Amino acid sequence: MEHGGNLVNRTIMLPASVDEAVEALAATSGAVPVAGATDLMEAVNAGRLRPAALIGLGRITELRGWRYEDGGTAVLGAGLTHARMDRPDFAALIPALADAARTAGPPQVRNVGTLGGNIATADPAGDTLPVLAALEATATLARAGAVRDVPISHLLTGLDPLRPGELLTWVRVPLLHAPQVFLKSTGRSGPARAAASVALVLDPARRGVRCAVGAVAPVPLRPLEAESWVAGCIDWDARGADGAVLIDPAALAAFGEYVAGACVPEGGAHGEGAGPVAVRLRRTVAVLARRALGRALK
Repeated sequence: MEHGGNLVNRTIMLPASVDEAVEALAATSGAVPVAGATDLMEAVNAGRLRPAALIGLGRITELRGWRYEDGGTAVLGAGLTHARMDRPDFAALIPALADAARTAGPPQVRNVGTLGGNIATADPAGDTLPVLAALEATATLARAGAVRDVPISHLLTGLDPLRPGELLTWVRVPLLHAPQVFLKSTGRSGPARAAASVALVLDPARRGVRCAVGAVAPVPLRPLEAESWVAGCIDWDARGADGAVLIDPAALAAFGEYVAGACVPEGGAHGEGAGPVAVRLRRTVAVLARRALGRALK
């Protein structure tokens, strides 16, 4: 029972499979799927959400793991917890996502908070979201009699949103087998909400750089022009004495400024004007982008 009795008289269903969960969603108008409930309960307690029923996903074991798929893809269950993503086997597979999960909050949050919850809630400061955007991940959405795959970026921006009766089941992530980095700034020590974050991955096969900036806008932002420009500044065939991929230090610094200028406008990300808050945020994004690319090239 939660504050103010917000869940009193709410039906709670506990399906044991994806099919049962989808059937329950189709049969119950206003039902809301719930896994870790870290974000949902906050919304319920604050009165922003009053679900007619809750469909608990905790018994669906297939959604709590991950597997390989032909074609070089990792298929991640929507119920995969942040704590599970931080384990060494997963970190070796998708290190940027493991880094994001590691900083998602205190242990009690990471132990129950899920990847699917992060996506469905679409909090601008969600740590996994810029990583998924940079990796160009897709979401599998299931409903009675139908399944479809949607780019995570389309889901978050509302270009192709979650439809009534649909359940987010899987997240498909292309495995690049190349350096990837996630960095964030919170303005305080220890796990905390991001003021700005940057995910950056290299795609050597296409000689490309992918970058996504989180927390500075309602959805993660891809500075596509900055990505294309800096990819042309990298000597993909050469290596320095320490084995690092070569780039002019001036280009590295310019990339940070390019990303900041693209993602944090002169007026600030949240309408702060050209005051110190906006200036500080631009500087933070520039530093994060520069450091992320520098680490990825080492």
